[in-house]
Amino acid sequence: METTLLKDKLVFPDDKILRDTLGESFPAYEEMMKTITGPEYGLTPQWNYYNDGKAWLCKAVFKKKTVLWLSVWDRYFKTAFYFTERNSGGIEELEIDPDIKQTFKSAKPTGKLIPLVLNISSIKQLSDLIKIIEYKK
Repeated sequence: METTLLKDKLVFPDDKILRDTLGESFPAYEEMMKTITGPEYGLTPQWNYYNDGKAWLCKAVFKKKTVLWLSVWDRYFKTAFYFTERNSGGIEELEIDPDIKQTFKSAKPTGKLIPLVLNISSIKQLSDLIKIIEYKK
């Protein structure tokens, strides 16, 4: 069973901690952060410790809108997007991996929101992630 990392409330997930935790996936994390925080996307990452999950999570926001959530796992990171039924239709039109679309189609809603979760471990996975960020934004 996989478990999320970054559980120590007193240890902020700085680049050193993230590099140690993500290992070979750290360059993908670093490239993603550089891209999404740049002028083209303008997202602001906000790391917070959440007591309900007992872990650090990063919320990437554009102005006041949450675009994605990020959690750190052993050697990869997860990004999660949440869509309402009304705004989920455009996912099918995106030029992304068909497996992502299929997984999203079969995802069970969390309340009124439909989750789209990506496990990222390499830079080559970032193009699909960026397309979903553009759509969500």
